[in-house]
Amino acid sequence: MNNNSCRFIARTNITFTSSPDVKGGGCLYGSNLGHKSPRKYGGAQVFTYKDLEVATDRFNEANVIGSGEYGVVYRGILADGTVAAIKMLRRQGKQGERAFRIEVDLLSRLHSPYLVELLGYCADQHHRLLIFEFMSNGTLQNHLHHKRFQPLDWGTRLQIALDCARALEFLHEHTFPAVIHRDFKCSNILLDQNFHAKVSDFGFAKMGSEKINGQTLTRVLGTTGYLAPEYASTGKLTTKSDVYSYGVVLLQLLTGRIPVDTKRPPGEHVLVSWALPRLTNREKAVEMVDPALRGLYSKKDLIQVAAIAAMCVQPEADYRPLMTDVVQSLIPLVKNLSSISSSASSRVQNQIVVPGPRDS
Repeated sequence: MNNNSCRFIARTNITFTSSPDVKGGGCLYGSNLGHKSPRKYGGAQVFTYKDLEVATDRFNEANVIGSGEYGVVYRGILADGTVAAIKMLRRQGKQGERAFRIEVDLLSRLHSPYLVELLGYCADQHHRLLIFEFMSNGTLQNHLHHKRFQPLDWGTRLQIALDCARALEFLHEHTFPAVIHRDFKCSNILLDQNFHAKVSDFGFAKMGSEKINGQTLTRVLGTTGYLAPEYASTGKLTTKSDVYSYGVVLLQLLTGRIPVDTKRPPGEHVLVSWALPRLTNREKAVEMVDPALRGLYSKKDLIQVAAIAAMCVQPEADYRPLMTDVVQSLIPLVKNLSSISSSASSRVQNQIVVPGPRDS
């Protein structure tokens, strides 16, 4: 396996048999208060609630960097000086506990440059918090759909598309059994200081069948507009369900539109329904492009990305590609952009005039 894609040489085996225990409101590592808590679980550090109070200045509102139905995310500084994103979960009951355990279990074992790194967790009595690496540019959702953010250029959008494809490739094809994210969407894609993307929020993740192309029957969870049709209607979940969601994100990168927008004219409310018949028509594909790009993109690359998106959002799961195929299709486009950028940079440097004796 390519060393650039993740830190694993062989397929990673995942099991929940050693899952940490949560009982009686105690800590994740057990409820025996006389037992000294371990400081590590599967590579993730164990924090007390007091540790995180200190890190966030008592969860000061000034440190809030995000919020939603899942809870609130704070920027914090850990005792060793590390800047971190500290997510305080709101989920209550069995579903909330399950989501917390899944995220700790998976992310303490899965390590890829394309997944947000779990630094640690807190399960101090009724408190449930997750501590992640800090991603300074926030969510892809904000950069695509909020006017206070500068529009992303074409090259950055292609790089984000490739990073996300690598993340899903790793989950689907380099872990065993496969991990199905089940809630892949723009708000769960985070951007670092260089606008490289990493996938986050594994609370809904599900282990796939150990059979090749196997499916799992499960209750439907996820976000409207991103759900694959066969999963939404029957609960049949496969890795191809994530591929569909990826296709929706790719359409958002292309068009700047949200998945469901009832403010649009009739026939344009659902992004996939509106886009699918246009993606394979060159003229109509160009008309779909996000106006924020101001025409600054390669038409040839656009047609190729539109074709990838069209395959990913096919109504029939069997017609959707593997994420490995998506990755291999995007790599040349990103490499070509990098080479163009490098040659342009060198031309600029060659044109710089160094003042001589007569110019000074």
